[in-house]
Amino acid sequence: MNKPGRPFSRTRLLATGRRDWRRVIAATLLCLAAATARAQLTIEIIGGGADQIPITVLPFASEEKYQQRVSEIIAADLTRSGRFRSQEAGSVRPLPSEPAEVNYRYWKNRNALTLVIGKVQERPDGKVEVRFRMLDTAKEAQVVGYAYTIVLPQMRAIAHKIADIIYEKMTGEPGVFSTRIAYVAKTATRFELHVSDADGYNSQFILAHREPIISPAWSPDGTKIAYVSFEQRRSIIFVHNLVDGTRRVLAAYDGVNGAPCWAPDGKHLAVVLSKDGVSQIYLIDADGGGGLTRLTNSNAIDTEPSFSPDGRYLLFTSDRGGSPQIYRMTANGQGVERMTFEGSYNVTPQYSPDGKAFAFIQRNQGRYNLAVMDITTHQTQILTDTSLDGSPTFAPNGRMIMYASIVGGRGILAAVSSDGRIKQKITASAQDVHEPAWGPLVGNR
Repeated sequence: MNKPGRPFSRTRLLATGRRDWRRVIAATLLCLAAATARAQLTIEIIGGGADQIPITVLPFASEEKYQQRVSEIIAADLTRSGRFRSQEAGSVRPLPSEPAEVNYRYWKNRNALTLVIGKVQERPDGKVEVRFRMLDTAKEAQVVGYAYTIVLPQMRAIAHKIADIIYEKMTGEPGVFSTRIAYVAKTATRFELHVSDADGYNSQFILAHREPIISPAWSPDGTKIAYVSFEQRRSIIFVHNLVDGTRRVLAAYDGVNGAPCWAPDGKHLAVVLSKDGVSQIYLIDADGGGGLTRLTNSNAIDTEPSFSPDGRYLLFTSDRGGSPQIYRMTANGQGVERMTFEGSYNVTPQYSPDGKAFAFIQRNQGRYNLAVMDITTHQTQILTDTSLDGSPTFAPNGRMIMYASIVGGRGILAAVSSDGRIKQKITASAQDVHEPAWGPLVGNR
């Protein structure tokens, strides 16, 4: 059993051997309270940005006929980002659905400077047309607007797409509302790998087993997930194809097989293997055709690789200096340099999407917190006030970082903005959730 107060760490689960930080902690996970009922993830906003953008999303005409209301999903997406403040429509009726119907003076008097209107209409062929317009009430002009023809099951997806468009127009950054996240849920009897929309809806069950499932990692094109399963009572890396539901073994060598990380080109993965003794980092072909190349050659444990967005560098965790710290090397294993010096425990590095920073877990006075370091200045900022954090993963626009934590003896997910101002708590009813992985932007634009 892990010592009290020690967070879940894939480092310790995979790099078994000589010190506490390398011990297998599956027993800890099995002891966490859980039940068998499945549920969608629930996201609670517990902090917001200081400079939120006011926006008014009006109910779309005729959307009340449908179970999923497009305007409500759009407003929820924008509010959840922490960048926007949703304003109420007031009592004006009828609500406009076209620019010609807008009383601009009324909305300007309400300080509703940005207005989103729209309409949902069923077509004779049974498909649904969704139209939206984003208006600048000060200029009395349309900023952007599109019409989409969809089938009914796509209603939620098109709402996310519209929210992405609005977000990008207002902030200059891509929205991530259409992205997906992978995570592991722990019930009373088994571990389950799930994929859901970024807002927690549309959870897709991938697989389950009574033995641990850890380290899910998305391929750059968003069609595959690599993960580690202990279903054969030892660690094996699998690649699951989300398109056809098939999976294959990527690495099943003697000893540790763990911590898969896709290269940006999708042709290779960095993995951790102990087939030659101590855990080291290797490069393996993504198609399973072999091509195994050893990248580190140390007498210490090297684990948790993370590729830079341009594929030129890898961050990784190693205890070669006497304690677990974060190092950087080139993608061919050269030029190793230590990145963290503050504290005796810094693990689980994850590059930011722009490659200028990385998130990691740092131990301070017995607390395990999510931190972020600027790679150029080496300045570090602690982003959380919890004490048992792990598994950081960036949103593909770099704005938010999702991570796992334990609160009240229960495994939850949480998210915090890269500046620490916006915070979210993500739970699943009667389940422990951990090991988040945020999917790419591919297919969302």
